[in-house]
Amino acid sequence: MAGNRIVIVGGGTAGWLTAAYLAKQLGADRPGGARITLIESPEIGVIGVGEGTFPTIRGTLATLGVSEARFMRESSATFKQGVRFVDWERRSADGKSSEYFHPFNLPLRPEGRDLSPYWLLDHQAGAPLAFADAVTTQGRIIEAGLAPKRPEDPDFQGPMNYAYHFDAARFADFLRGVAKELGVVHLAGKVETVQLDAETGDIASVTASELGVIEGDLFIDCSGFRALLIGEALGAPFKRCDDVLFNDRALAVQVPYPTPDAPIAPYTLATAHEAGWTWDIGLDGRRGVGYVFSSRHTDEARAEAVLRAYVGSEADHLPVRLLKFQTGYRERQWIGNCVAVGLSAGFFEPLESTGIMLIEVAATMIAEVLPLRDRAAMDSAARTFNGLMAGRFERIVSFLKLHYCLSKRDEPYWRDNADPASWPQGLRDLMAQWKHRPVSRFDFLVDLETFLPASYQYILYGMNAATDFAPVEGRYADGAMAQQAFAKVAGAATEALKHLPPHRALVEAYYRR
Repeated sequence: MAGNRIVIVGGGTAGWLTAAYLAKQLGADRPGGARITLIESPEIGVIGVGEGTFPTIRGTLATLGVSEARFMRESSATFKQGVRFVDWERRSADGKSSEYFHPFNLPLRPEGRDLSPYWLLDHQAGAPLAFADAVTTQGRIIEAGLAPKRPEDPDFQGPMNYAYHFDAARFADFLRGVAKELGVVHLAGKVETVQLDAETGDIASVTASELGVIEGDLFIDCSGFRALLIGEALGAPFKRCDDVLFNDRALAVQVPYPTPDAPIAPYTLATAHEAGWTWDIGLDGRRGVGYVFSSRHTDEARAEAVLRAYVGSEADHLPVRLLKFQTGYRERQWIGNCVAVGLSAGFFEPLESTGIMLIEVAATMIAEVLPLRDRAAMDSAARTFNGLMAGRFERIVSFLKLHYCLSKRDEPYWRDNADPASWPQGLRDLMAQWKHRPVSRFDFLVDLETFLPASYQYILYGMNAATDFAPVEGRYADGAMAQQAFAKVAGAATEALKHLPPHRALVEAYYRR
């Protein structure tokens, strides 16, 4: 690499998180460190639909050297301990919902042994306990409305695994402040043209009318759906995934609490509807609620009616925002001296907070391969990056589809999702095997996976996937060990309920620090 000038085009979560992380890792505030410039248009706002994260964000924030209290206060953050899914398996009937919980805690594994086959055998015999409740304590915690940690626990640590919900615009502002403290130069302007090097085809510079020409050695495209650098200038094709993941629209609304001290749900609530699903996220002063749906199965007017009916009369006069998106990703996210991060690299519906996690992964990979000494090394890094990111995106498609394909709902949207013809081949192969054996670590390529095998277990067994373990039942003869483990989980949950504070109480304690 000829120099150490990094130019990031675009702000928001993608731009500022990438800028802050690279600045910290590459020493932007030290002599000889990377020179990082971020160009942000004041005309373009933060999309910020999902407002949620994975537990990985705790490690990222700790790396940046910020306190948990500062992050939470400046981002209006609350704690998230998983996702509660309602009516995904079947529609509510007689006032009864079908639901399951995907906790962030990993299942108990006594001496490294998987308890899922023992739970399945018990479940088939009529044992009523849900899988997540049998192998983790977290379901009991969220039902009681408790926080994942105590006030005295260290930053970014606690007895429960957790992530956060936050106000996306405030989170971007927080990251902007952190990045500038770490040495990132912030320029306000709208990039209008991109100049390519005639010999190499690399990006030589970008031009903004307010700023003039800005040159760089590495350009990072965080320009959102427009993909100004990777798409418009370099022509990286976009691989559509709407034949597998049907949703292409989202309606969002911000709902105030009825009282300032209303409880805050310590999880994302995902409720299935006729042509999509709603997310419901609790912040300190409001709920962020949205309906993500397929325009092939409903229209925007009907979708808005579904959203308003879900929220209730309190939404009658609240403004609703529409987002249109195309599901898919670029198989080449690094071309020459340009890397795409965030929406410019790809987008999936706001399920399981995939977007921010993919930003974290991309920023980490970029930091680990830079600085590079020559162009050959950069080209080699690009090939490695593209292979790993494309593989990761491909597997996320299958994981997201898993949420839909086990549904027994009878609307056209859900019937189409349950049709194996719409499943990726790899998922069809796994589903055929999982009917007769538990999920195995050999089903996954670790470096390409975003979701651990436990996540697949929580969905499969939360949705009551049909299983027939008769051919392999003899492998699981240590039922006494399993029953002791299940009892241990139940006891630990009872004990945790005594020591963890209410969610809102802990959030407010962090804000006061």
